[in-house]
Amino acid sequence: MSVKGLELAIDGGGPLRQEPLPLEFPGMHYLDEEEVQAVTRVLRSRSLFRYYGLNLQKEVEQFEEEFALFVGAKHALAVTSGTGALHSAMSALGLEPGREVIIPAYLWVSVAASVVNHGGIPILGEIDRNFCLDPDDLERKISKSTVGIVLVHMSGAPGDAKRVQQIARKHRLWLVEDCAQCAGGTIDEQSVGTFGDIGVFSFQMNKNMSSGEGGCLVTNDTRLYRRAMAAHDVGFARNQDGRLILDDPDLRVWGKGYRMDELRAAVLRIQLRKLPKILSHMRTSKYRIRRGLEPYQQIDLRQVIDSRGDTGAFLITSYRNKRTAQWVNQALRGEGIVPGPMGQSNIIMSDWGLHVYYNMAVLFERPGDGSSPLSPKGSRVPEFQKGTCPVADDLFERSIILAIPSSLTEREENDIIRAFQKGYEAILA
Repeated sequence: MSVKGLELAIDGGGPLRQEPLPLEFPGMHYLDEEEVQAVTRVLRSRSLFRYYGLNLQKEVEQFEEEFALFVGAKHALAVTSGTGALHSAMSALGLEPGREVIIPAYLWVSVAASVVNHGGIPILGEIDRNFCLDPDDLERKISKSTVGIVLVHMSGAPGDAKRVQQIARKHRLWLVEDCAQCAGGTIDEQSVGTFGDIGVFSFQMNKNMSSGEGGCLVTNDTRLYRRAMAAHDVGFARNQDGRLILDDPDLRVWGKGYRMDELRAAVLRIQLRKLPKILSHMRTSKYRIRRGLEPYQQIDLRQVIDSRGDTGAFLITSYRNKRTAQWVNQALRGEGIVPGPMGQSNIIMSDWGLHVYYNMAVLFERPGDGSSPLSPKGSRVPEFQKGTCPVADDLFERSIILAIPSSLTEREENDIIRAFQKGYEAILA
């Protein structure tokens, strides 16, 4: 696959690709007649609500059992979104106003929102070369007001859950794992989501398996499971017959209405069975591309805790400075390493929208009437502007994120490798 001597497209040469790469959306590339039949069966039952109906199929209940078995957890609770899973987790854990929760600088906005919407105060933690929460910085950020940690397994690969788990136990803090972008990920064959008190998953369109929108919460703690059940419903847990439990004070919280419906559960049961194949395809593509880039010492490949447990959904490369990263990004785009109009890939990470803490204006503008826990009237007002996490800032500016679709062909993999090689041959010439 030598490309030596070829002129870059951004310098007037011919691009390697004329057609865009496939859109990311991993589960959607595997959606077929099986999901259609599953949804049709539920529609014909005329029973779309999970707890009762004319001919209840119990799709949600069966999905919960199957997903709990898949990740190795005692309990699973299906909800309407990953955000719903986060909010239900915070309610189950009893997050109180004014208490601090450490979250990473690289995340999705819903993580911060789930803390703030419960009156908590998010405290930003640095990331390391694995692009997840840095355990060393995490320990430095713990204060007497800290009650919990959210470890986000970002961009398809697990964070250092074992070390974070040890720190949480040492300081008697609860730990939530956000596995929205890492369904099927593992560390030493243990599923992400099972190292902490609660694990949360998302099945939104961009995720490894999908019903368009949806989520799930897993835990080995029966009390937390029942409190989360109350939170995701009308504020009360239910018994095995689906009846509300009204006489247990510990199982009363403010309900949030995140119940999953039977249609989405029917789709997710099929998608879960396909997930190993989806992950296998992405891992194969990603690590073939990584091997093609290894000879280039100027390309710093993301550190991965456990390559066997990496879901393969994204490739992150870093460079010696911001200028080089921008040049490589433009060179790749010139060679046709871009998705279709509805996709997002080959992006400088500082431009990665609400995944980057300082792009979340709501955090530092603090809109509202002054009663927010982020109001300047608080005793400890955290910072969220750019510069709060300088290590993360540096990584964002000199790193590129590339989605790895679950349908890449060998030719498309070759094109990605050749585009990187073509760019670096030009740099080294």
